[in-house]
Amino acid sequence: MQSGLGDYSSRRAPGARLPPCPDYGSQHALRRPGARAPSSRGAPRALPRVPRGPRSCRRCPELSRGRGMAGAAHCSLQAKRLLLDPKFEGYKLSLEPLACYQLGLDAAVAEVQLRDDQYTLDHMRAFGMYNYLHLDSWYQDNVYYVDQFGRVMNLSVTLDTALQKPREVFRLPTDLTACDNRLCASMHFSSSTWVTLSDGTGRLYLIKSGKRGSSATEKWEIVFNEELGSPFIVAHSVSFVKSDAHSVAVLLLRVEKDELDTKGSGFHVTLEWVTIAKGKEGDHRYEIIKRRVLQGKSVPHYAAIEPSGDGLMIVSHKPFTFMQSESDELEENHEEKVSNEKKDPLYFWQQTEDDVTITVHLPQDITRDDIKIRFSPDNICVTLKDQPPLMEGKLHSSVDHESCTWIIREDKSLEISLIKKNEGCRWTELIVGDTRGELIMDPSQCAEIAESLMHLTSEVMNPNPEKENPPCNAQELEECDAFLEDGASLSRFDGDTLKVTHIINLGSNQYLFSVVVNPKEMPCFCLRHDVDALLWQPHSDQPENMWEHIATFNALGYVQASKQDKKFMACAPDYSYAALCECMRRVFIYRQPTPLATVLYNRKEGRQVGQVAKQLVATLEANDPILGFQATSERLFVLTTKTLFLIKVNSGN
Repeated sequence: MQSGLGDYSSRRAPGARLPPCPDYGSQHALRRPGARAPSSRGAPRALPRVPRGPRSCRRCPELSRGRGMAGAAHCSLQAKRLLLDPKFEGYKLSLEPLACYQLGLDAAVAEVQLRDDQYTLDHMRAFGMYNYLHLDSWYQDNVYYVDQFGRVMNLSVTLDTALQKPREVFRLPTDLTACDNRLCASMHFSSSTWVTLSDGTGRLYLIKSGKRGSSATEKWEIVFNEELGSPFIVAHSVSFVKSDAHSVAVLLLRVEKDELDTKGSGFHVTLEWVTIAKGKEGDHRYEIIKRRVLQGKSVPHYAAIEPSGDGLMIVSHKPFTFMQSESDELEENHEEKVSNEKKDPLYFWQQTEDDVTITVHLPQDITRDDIKIRFSPDNICVTLKDQPPLMEGKLHSSVDHESCTWIIREDKSLEISLIKKNEGCRWTELIVGDTRGELIMDPSQCAEIAESLMHLTSEVMNPNPEKENPPCNAQELEECDAFLEDGASLSRFDGDTLKVTHIINLGSNQYLFSVVVNPKEMPCFCLRHDVDALLWQPHSDQPENMWEHIATFNALGYVQASKQDKKFMACAPDYSYAALCECMRRVFIYRQPTPLATVLYNRKEGRQVGQVAKQLVATLEANDPILGFQATSERLFVLTTKTLFLIKVNSGN
């Protein structure tokens, strides 16, 4: 193990203040102007300004398409002010030695190289950058990998100085080399006793493992084994009990050829949501009870099933939608036909500065005696015969109800005149919340509105700079003002309706990595905001607090952006440090600020420094590429083709 200089990454001027609203849904959220950071040479330089947070989901046209998108709730991520440090000064390089242990592998890791027909960026993200090292979050410091002989190998660490060789816990029944189009073998730990495993050829295994991490109690037994089509990797899985029946839900990821895509990459991405359940009563066999497929045009950064199996959350660059069965299509076409039939407005209304006129077309059999209209200062009610009210509700603004009138025109239409109490007030709707009517504006009103908005736009670039309200000048826009229409989004799908229930437009808040903090909860995801990295914990059972900000890694967003060769990122489940590794050899560790045991003063300002965040850089003694990278509260595990490294980051105390 060697230690060497990495990058210094402080990024805020002392005393920089937070804006008033820590809201990810605001374009000004958590913005820190004037932030600065030392360069690698030690001289301070201004941080690059990054795009702001998401503005609004409706600004992204792709998010409003697809099944169920229109009815989704547009949400935002609320950052906790107490978890932000506006006075963070940077990481100080630490030369303290890190204990590093390495274990030679009996057989090389079963790495699968991309084929010539797997040439897209999606193939690289899904399979070329695959993490071959699997951390068992249910048991501390327990990792697994699959070697070239199809053996699932386990390393369980109890004492760093007495490491045992990785041991075989399971062997795949199939010959991995026999399949020409296979992918890498993948696995996920659904619970403390259940594992889902794929051999990369298109076969899924459901395994009852017993208590893992101990040779005495760990015994992997296949309870389900079935071919599910083209090769896939296991993205996520959960184990749950519903209606007294045990079930396991699995997400399978594929990148498939799309013959209809002639202008794009020629591929699409599918996520198959498979639910496997135990038979009822005396039948102990497990079988598939439900298969649902989502399709998108980019590999998801994050995809996880809720612990209850009732929903699914996806972070992706482009939206996913459920593929419809024939019965679903017939049902949806019928709903569209019915909605189109009811599309005509129930009433029409127009306004001047003084009054509002409403026109309602009457059925042929309606007479004057059948019409009952009740006016009040803030409400209106129109009833025909003994039917339910045709129009009823609170008006947009108050009226002079004693001066309101109505008549029946010769064309059998009812005309109602409302006198505005506040003259000159422009109504945006007639009855609050009623969308069944249509506003009709005459050309003079349209021209008036257009003229009032003229100062906001122009066909000429800044034609009159001296004007009191100059038009927007695109030349004055900065990079942070740009909005990416194709920005990433976080979507929550309901498992029953197969529709999107919640959408968050992440805009330019870059996805960094995911980590399991509590194995009974969904995996957390880490997003860049400004120069920081914020960790978010999904809570599917808390609709009012569905995504909680639980930790902040200061300046990590800025740090990782400078690492052009980075391959994996991770953090400790206790948030004590974050780490990233390059494609070969180098590992960077960034510890959270800790109090100093000795007195330290800032040379420039002369004030005492209370705590320091440390950066450590390690260089592995290996020339093979890094294939796997996992972090626990005490250790980092780094897997290369023929070696497994353990880096002791924190002591057990």
